[in-house]
Amino acid sequence: MKRLFTSESVTEGHPDKICDQISDAILDKLIEQDKNSRVAVETLATRGLILIAGEVTTDGYVDVQATARNVVRKVGYTKPEYGFDFDSCAVLVALHEQSPDIARGVVKKRMGAGDQGIMFGYAINETEELMPLPIMLAHKLAMRLAYVRKEEILDWIRPDGKTQVTVEYENEKPKRVHTVVVSTQHSPDVKIKKIREDIKDYVIKPVLEEWIDKKTKYFINPTGRFVIGGPAADTGVTGRKIIVDTYGGFGAHGGGCFSGKDPSKVDRSASYMARYIAKNIVAAELAEKVEVQLAYAIGVSKPVSAMVNTFNTGKLPDDKLTEIINEVFDISPSAIIEHLDLLKPIYEKTAAYGHFGRKEFPWEKTDKVRELKSYI
Repeated sequence: MKRLFTSESVTEGHPDKICDQISDAILDKLIEQDKNSRVAVETLATRGLILIAGEVTTDGYVDVQATARNVVRKVGYTKPEYGFDFDSCAVLVALHEQSPDIARGVVKKRMGAGDQGIMFGYAINETEELMPLPIMLAHKLAMRLAYVRKEEILDWIRPDGKTQVTVEYENEKPKRVHTVVVSTQHSPDVKIKKIREDIKDYVIKPVLEEWIDKKTKYFINPTGRFVIGGPAADTGVTGRKIIVDTYGGFGAHGGGCFSGKDPSKVDRSASYMARYIAKNIVAAELAEKVEVQLAYAIGVSKPVSAMVNTFNTGKLPDDKLTEIINEVFDISPSAIIEHLDLLKPIYEKTAAYGHFGRKEFPWEKTDKVRELKSYI
């Protein structure tokens, strides 16, 4: 049986990703000074304007305007001709303290969850990263777009860009890339023919060479022109790329975003924990693929539920695996933060090219494999 599955990614210069990076850069600076900072920062970016709002309770200090401008500069919006640049955009700040009604459920000896909600983690054995192939290929294309721009291999590329990869599966195994879509912002004087040739030669082929064939379809800047991009063309907001951030549409999603939230918010920390659990289960060969759901009530330390779904690929029944994860993993908010070492300024790095499948992050460890294998 054949089927097609598609996932997308975006570059760090995409308007929504600019906002994610600003929110997380602010979080990092505060956690670096005060590990108990409570942060929920939202960013909006549009033509000539960045607006930063949210709740912050901390003993630290951050120059919010300077931090936002620095992110925009690093991303690559450095020239007025782009329609949005770090030096000339206005930065407005509207931050206030966290509600005491929320704080009373979180700041206590046994930390309670910062909110109610459901979180999902996923892992599958079809890639080295134990991630779905379509999203990993889409991320790698997006990273390659940024690389050829920053290294000036292609001097006509501008920061905004999107990628999309359709993988053909046969009997649930990835066989080939069926379709590739790449849209990149560019300088006004470059011809569309050159854009399409360069992207194919310098971006697509180096990343997808082993997966493409003569039948693979390519859509490169399909509208023919993408000069105006970034916040000048499309207003960005924190948390609008939650599927890009996770598994590219594989599995379920609880709906909460990650960026701008300190780890007391289980939207973030429990999603990382669910991925950690799922990855260890697959790495231990207890299942070929698995989805883990965790659920919490605000102010309550013990999860209200945990669930494992192996899609009939498990070596043990799903209810037995659920019992095992409750024995092996402490999934209370305070234990998650401690075990995954989440009170460090690591978050700006997560805010582009996905939160999962990147070995530099602690939730990607597979240090529970031996213990899990003992249950077989």
